[in-house]
Amino acid sequence: MTILLFSILIVLFLINVPIAVTLAMASSIVFLIEGNLSLIVIVQRMFNSVDSFPLLAVPFFILAGKLMENGGISRRLIHFADVVVGRVRGGLAIVSIVACAFFAAISGSAAATTAAVGSLLIPAMVKKGYDKNFSTALQAAGGTVGIMIPPSVPLVLYGVTAGVSISDLFIAGIIPGVLVVGSLILLVFFISLKEGYGGGEAYTFKDFIKAFGDAVLALMMPVIILGGIYGGIFTATEAAVVAVVYGLIIGVFIYREIKLPDLSEIFASSVVISAVIMFIIAGASAFGYYLTRERIPAELTEAMLGVTNNWIVALLIINLLLIFVGVFLETSAAIIILTPILVPIATAMGIDLTHFGIIMIVNLAIGFITPPVGVNLFVAANIAGTKFESLIRAIIPFIIIMVVDVLIVSFLPFLSLWLVK
Repeated sequence: MTILLFSILIVLFLINVPIAVTLAMASSIVFLIEGNLSLIVIVQRMFNSVDSFPLLAVPFFILAGKLMENGGISRRLIHFADVVVGRVRGGLAIVSIVACAFFAAISGSAAATTAAVGSLLIPAMVKKGYDKNFSTALQAAGGTVGIMIPPSVPLVLYGVTAGVSISDLFIAGIIPGVLVVGSLILLVFFISLKEGYGGGEAYTFKDFIKAFGDAVLALMMPVIILGGIYGGIFTATEAAVVAVVYGLIIGVFIYREIKLPDLSEIFASSVVISAVIMFIIAGASAFGYYLTRERIPAELTEAMLGVTNNWIVALLIINLLLIFVGVFLETSAAIIILTPILVPIATAMGIDLTHFGIIMIVNLAIGFITPPVGVNLFVAANIAGTKFESLIRAIIPFIIIMVVDVLIVSFLPFLSLWLVK
């Protein structure tokens, strides 16, 4: 039956049935064939999986990101980043990465980060003489930090699925996120040296003060969110609500770039994205229920322990699996499906589950820039007006450096746990 379950799953994926429908349908078909469980139980499982207080953080963080995306935040953050690092060799490329880090700490979404920053910086880089494919690939890679630097929707999903503190995950993601940002900056700096991409305009200290003053309200948002969570003032779910209120006040009443008619579109798009994610969670819960009922995670744990009891070898195998899955499967679905399977293995190997969550997220972030399901590549290519296929060669150095980052995060757990413990 397990072979039949995965066979149905693969067939439905190949004929492009939506992920959520695929997961629920495959599980339901197998349960119908077995005939020993009412489908009402499946429906109840699906409903109960989304009837969760921590999961409220998902739609609220998505809405907060939309408000910030449409409220003039990205333009102010990009200008501030340009003032800080724009003058060095490859300055505009470095500005792109730094701006992604700033926006990631607001939106929590890789695709939103790519779209918000890329729409401004890809045309600007091309105008300054940067290669178009390099500029586009760079923006796609920079957008991946959107799911690493807190707040992060995938971290919320992992925390709910694995039963791990979302607050701890947010704090644990800071240093690995900074590591990825730093490695991408080094990469684009050396590529810029090789290709002769120039620096930007030299700014004065007065310019810095003005740019900082213009962006300070945007920069304060992650400080308020993480400070409130870490200080025990509110939970991660409550922090998401605070982020929405803060973004609404800034976008509508202070920057005044969001008009009242715009709010209906912002709310509607947030609802659609949230509904898709919740449907995936519900479908994956039915799938996970069958796996647990058939003791598949337990059997995989025993099989892994039979192959090796060395946590280093086990992590290498898990990393390869996550990178492979991330190439073909959407991140939210991958987290919901794989977490119940891999967490028992990580526990048996003595791997801290907070650290393991960061490993999963950094691994799956690579999937955003790998064909054929590289969402960030599609978003960046659409902004640049170029073909998806033309970016494959340009994205390879970014994939390589992120694989190195995965290994560093995996085998140096203190990077994730230093701020938590």
